[in-house]
Amino acid sequence: MVLTVEGLVFRHAPVLPPVLNDIDLMLAKGEILCLLGPNGTGKTTLLRCLIGTLRAERGTIRIDGKTSSTARQLARKMAYVPQASGDSALSLLDTVLMGRTPHLRPLALPGRRDHDIALMALSRVGIERLAQRAFNRVSGGERQLTLIARALAQEPSVFLMDEPTASLDLGNQTRVLRTLRDLAADGMSILFTSHQPEHALLIGARVATLADGRIAHSGPAREVLSGEMLSDLYRTSIDVITLHGTPVACVPRI
Repeated sequence: MVLTVEGLVFRHAPVLPPVLNDIDLMLAKGEILCLLGPNGTGKTTLLRCLIGTLRAERGTIRIDGKTSSTARQLARKMAYVPQASGDSALSLLDTVLMGRTPHLRPLALPGRRDHDIALMALSRVGIERLAQRAFNRVSGGERQLTLIARALAQEPSVFLMDEPTASLDLGNQTRVLRTLRDLAADGMSILFTSHQPEHALLIGARVATLADGRIAHSGPAREVLSGEMLSDLYRTSIDVITLHGTPVACVPRI
């Protein structure tokens, strides 16, 4: 397994109940895992524990079978892609070059190889033509693809993504999902959070659901996602719509 999480517990203070309680997760090479759950159940908290910005009370996190002792070592193995935001005037190329930081000596500037890797990352997500465009002068979808390219430039084993399609229109959602699917096909391991269960269906992901601080369900999306399970998870009536016998959409009843 590329990523293994065992017995992870996190709480904001010793006197408070755990936000995450005995979390076990595994992610294989080339696999996509979609983490689902209502707001406030700890999805983003789990990602932050994995990248080390929050310290778990206990538990083990292994990448390629090993624990990472420093932030630099962790950043070489795991890349975090937040929701696209901010008003940076940096070019897309310079934004992606920031992903090379874990591979540079302290205070060193990126070299020719780093520029080549950044350009290849932009090409990989299909926006190399925008390399010199300012981050705050491109669309939301192009910003999200830029952040994915920045993560690619880190040359990690694992991608962690927090709601990568949030606030995007249908066209840009499709572009981002297609990019995730293609990256997984090339061997990248991807863990992403979402409020849209049908996205897991569209890209053939495995699903894990968070409820009351624990993993409640886990398995292939087409097997795990049902109207009954989703209705219980989100405490509202949800139907799973099928097309030619295959589940394709999750629709709440109003």
